[in-house]
Amino acid sequence: MARPNFKSFKEKALDRPDVAEEYERLSPAYELRRKLVALRQSAGLTQEEAAELLNTKKSNISRLESVSSSISPKLSTITDYAEAMGYEVRIDFVPLHSQKHNKSLQRTAEKRRR
Repeated sequence: MARPNFKSFKEKALDRPDVAEEYERLSPAYELRRKLVALRQSAGLTQEEAAELLNTKKSNISRLESVSSSISPKLSTITDYAEAMGYEVRIDFVPLHSQKHNKSLQRTAEKRRR
């Protein structure tokens, strides 16, 4: 029997509700780290060079970009990093639920205000 490739493994794993929920929960952290690496690479910098620009150690840049890091960076650190790479930070929020769910939340909030 052939070994499954990553894509088929991921699809099968995400069929499990608990795995899919955790995947969605962690998705923003992974996306942030992918974007940090992409910014640095598009600036043509190594981790060592980025560290020098930010007056820090290469290990701190490595930890900041690592998807396995358990440390959540502060917004000011992300902003400093982005600016050193020639970018600005923009934050966006998107609804978690459908419009129907949002209207239900609004009704609940209105009832609480009364």
